[in-house]
Amino acid sequence: MSGKGTTYKDAGVDVEAGNQFVKKISPIVKATYRPEVLNDLGGFGALFSIRKDKYENPVLVSSTDGVGTKLTIAFLLDKHDTIGIDLVAMVVNDIIVQGAEPLFFLDYMAMGKLYPEQAADIVAGIARGCQEAGCSLVGGETAEMPGFYSEREYELAGFGVGIVEKDEVIDGSIVTVGDRIIGLASSGLHSNGYSLARKVLLGDQAYRIDSQIDELGCSLGEELLRPTRIYVKPIANLIRDFTIKGIAHITGGGLRENIVRVLPNRCQAIIETSAWERPPIFSLIGRLGGVSETEMLTAFNCGIGMAIIVPAVEVEEQMSRLQAMGEACYLIGEITKREADETGIAFR
Repeated sequence: MSGKGTTYKDAGVDVEAGNQFVKKISPIVKATYRPEVLNDLGGFGALFSIRKDKYENPVLVSSTDGVGTKLTIAFLLDKHDTIGIDLVAMVVNDIIVQGAEPLFFLDYMAMGKLYPEQAADIVAGIARGCQEAGCSLVGGETAEMPGFYSEREYELAGFGVGIVEKDEVIDGSIVTVGDRIIGLASSGLHSNGYSLARKVLLGDQAYRIDSQIDELGCSLGEELLRPTRIYVKPIANLIRDFTIKGIAHITGGGLRENIVRVLPNRCQAIIETSAWERPPIFSLIGRLGGVSETEMLTAFNCGIGMAIIVPAVEVEEQMSRLQAMGEACYLIGEITKREADETGIAFR
């Protein structure tokens, strides 16, 4: 046997490229650090301190999620600098709805071949999302897996942790008949329903990814890659000064399945679908695909990214606060008594 022998690089894994990638993203990641971060990149685990002077009975709230088939749009456009925002949004929005402040975030990125520029764009998006949410990007894993993923394609997953006082957890248990529901506008599809959206909009050559669509005011690709909104700051502002009884992040399952998750068994949500104007992407999908209203409300957020349940006497003041922060918000419904044969939500 002669020569240098087979190397890891010969098998498709470039360790040196990985090292260079870490150096490239290091300043991007450090820019997200809160004072509680105790160590730098490169350790076997991230160290994050909890301020004992700030909490009496703290509860940690964790969430994990991915971006789903929205990644396909990033692949088609070869544009990767916003998909990380989606990843963070899906996690931190689930944390804030329970009244918790997002503390830190970790990512997992797997690909067939590591392209440092592409990977750096992804991490830059993750860092921007973390900065918007006020949490630290404390670590992650980048796995180069030749033969497992197609070249230039990748998978993303994220994991986040937040903190809240035990007696300040928001879980919907105090929701009562007469409460009102405020909806916060979404930026579009966010990161759910993309399998259906792609089938309708890109299947059977309905449109190309670069098609300019007057109804949307942009190309199809631009619309489909529009980042998920991060609602941490406006919701944290409301929590600080008002009574919030329940919050639903409108993700997979749409309006139909997410609001009921925070309702006591005795309560039903009545949603007025005429209370807000849906972004045109939803009308386009519904019309082109012949998608029923029931299916639309189950697969998509239909223009509402968060539903906040509040006391009736605080509705006007809370909406005024949101509007002052630049948030588009709507009074979309109320809580009524739920009868035995009712599902927990009704649309009219």
